[in-house]
Amino acid sequence: MRAAPALGDEERRRLLDGAHHDPHALLGAHPVRGGVLFRTLRPYARSVTVTAAGLRARLRAEGDGLFSGVLPLREIPDYRLLVSYEEAELELHDPYRFLPALGPFDLHLIGEGRHEELWRALGARPMTHQGVSGTRFTVWAPNALGVRLTGDFSYWDGTALPMRSLGGSGVWELFLPGVGEGALYKFEITRPDGGHTLRADPMARRTECPPATASVVHASHHRWGDGAWMARRKGGRVHELPFSVYEVHLPSWRPGLTYRQLAQQLPAYVKDLGFTHVELMPVAEHPFGGSWGYQVTGFYAPTARLGTPDDFKFLVDALHQAGIGVLVDWVPAHFPKDEWALAEFDGRPLYEPADPLRAAHPDWGTLEFDYGRTEVRNFLVANAVYWCEEFHIDGLRVDAVASMLYLDYSREPGQWTPNAHGGRENLDAVAFLQEMNATVYRRCPGVVTIAEESTAWDGVTRATHHTGPSGFGGLGFGLKWNMGWMHDSLGYLAHEPVHRKHHHHEMTFSMVYAYSENYVLPISHDEVVHGKRSLVSKMPGDWWQRRADHRAYLGFMWAHPGKQLLFMGQEFAQGAEWSEAHGPDWWLLDPSYSAEPDHRGVRDLVRDLNRVYAATPALWQRDTSPEGFSWVEGDAREDNVFAFLRFDAEGSPLLAISNFSPVVRPEYRIGVPDAVPMWREVLNTDDRRYGGSGVANSEPLKAEATGWHGRPASVLPVLPPLATIWLRPA
Repeated sequence: MRAAPALGDEERRRLLDGAHHDPHALLGAHPVRGGVLFRTLRPYARSVTVTAAGLRARLRAEGDGLFSGVLPLREIPDYRLLVSYEEAELELHDPYRFLPALGPFDLHLIGEGRHEELWRALGARPMTHQGVSGTRFTVWAPNALGVRLTGDFSYWDGTALPMRSLGGSGVWELFLPGVGEGALYKFEITRPDGGHTLRADPMARRTECPPATASVVHASHHRWGDGAWMARRKGGRVHELPFSVYEVHLPSWRPGLTYRQLAQQLPAYVKDLGFTHVELMPVAEHPFGGSWGYQVTGFYAPTARLGTPDDFKFLVDALHQAGIGVLVDWVPAHFPKDEWALAEFDGRPLYEPADPLRAAHPDWGTLEFDYGRTEVRNFLVANAVYWCEEFHIDGLRVDAVASMLYLDYSREPGQWTPNAHGGRENLDAVAFLQEMNATVYRRCPGVVTIAEESTAWDGVTRATHHTGPSGFGGLGFGLKWNMGWMHDSLGYLAHEPVHRKHHHHEMTFSMVYAYSENYVLPISHDEVVHGKRSLVSKMPGDWWQRRADHRAYLGFMWAHPGKQLLFMGQEFAQGAEWSEAHGPDWWLLDPSYSAEPDHRGVRDLVRDLNRVYAATPALWQRDTSPEGFSWVEGDAREDNVFAFLRFDAEGSPLLAISNFSPVVRPEYRIGVPDAVPMWREVLNTDDRRYGGSGVANSEPLKAEATGWHGRPASVLPVLPPLATIWLRPA
């Protein structure tokens, strides 16, 4: 053993300070004149010995945890390090003898912002590399002077595990032998100013349960059983199929249940009620439960509050096997400022714009993404693909799209800068959304993307390659939440029936623009919190009238063009606002509760709405076509009555009539097509089974040759009070 040449002062300082871009050039084994130089950095070690077949040589201490020596060998052997501490001796593979475990093609795609499977390249990936089992750690931190890996495997001291920079990609890499699934880790980043920051992995596929913040090495072992569902999904055309969504806040639906326990209850409940899909919130990891998952720190990790990523896959699998599609809320609009997460990740703005005014989200105290940076856009586009491919998610409901599209969103004059054309549109965000949608639809046939977009932006659900009147291509979403319909219709229902005639247009205006986009009608969590009251509590009158309005409104909603979404608790007319602390008031359905029949009746109605809806193509087959709808009576403001026809692809109709007044209207003449001689009532929200008064059209209605409402024939149904009825050809 000969003494190794001493490291230069600058090299030594940078290595020990965690500011060296290429620690593999200094550590490990390297051929030199007269032999092989071995050097390792092992703070707190008493001694380090190199062992190999026929070889055992103790390295010399250089101070500061450095050990080195030159052995008279012709080539580098397959060696191990025997590291002796005060209380233990460990035989280890040397991390610094391995070649990079990330290839040049991956780095090229990352640099181009086109790595559609980014999660396979960045983050922690258990693997076998050069015949040795371990985990490859990679992180994008282009502004860092250096990056060190730290975790429970190093007692959270990263000194001995500096990572190497892979060229000009901004990616740092280290393969760590012997570390596998379940290990906790973070990255210790040396900032451009020389300071240090300890960060969770932006690409972590599993995290500790909040409030703990470490990332967790993960490999999936779930074996999917939803092959039949996935095969059907590929050929599905969402716009021409039933689409009825039950929105669920997972932690509070049944408080205390894990993903696997939810899998035993949620699919059966949703299937019994006839919903075709669930929309889950929150899914991606977030530090503050009160944010409901809308301030994300772990974009690639299902929240650990309810279990592991494989546990979440188990839930999705169970829903699919029950015939239920799974949508998740996805939040690419912003991220929180937690110092261990994405904000100024490597010491400078990275995921957020450099301009502080441009980066700060004015409404939520968060930061916006820099959609103009290719790597950031890639991070988000790949994330959308990740959920659909790795977790078999059937749709992404994209939150807060409006805040992404406008540079002046919630900003006063002087607080924003126009785009290159002098406009207020965020051109980078537009390009990102177009790329995300195009990529998801190309890679994941049958998946739908849904925009929560609250403005009149032109072409939210238009194809990206079709240019609209505004000069922009479409954003490429499959569906858009109809916030206008929700606002107007709830406003109408909030008025006493005697005053509703003055607001009649609020129920009809939606049909002026109904086919400008492909719409979802949302009664979501946002409408039943923060003083807005639950759906039934928005209604005026006594308890019977409120329930009747609630039922009539659901009947109107299910018949109206567009898909439906209903938040949990509203399916059984919960009177209290939703609270994430305790979830729905399931006790209302306890048979020992005196008013239980009232709530059970509303739930029975929702079940029947979904059943008849699914069996009636007229209600969903031509949702996006004007030919699928026709007003019969849209101006009966004095009567608070609305009537319209829905048609399927073959022209078969359904007649929906809503009476939002508390009086019975006998023999209320309604114009109908002359091709249908008899009509029968297939749904009545006033049915006694639902808690209604029982006014009904029990016998088929014969069409009379009396023209009405501009149609050649008419029928004379009785309209129950505060009720919606559906009629179909007998």
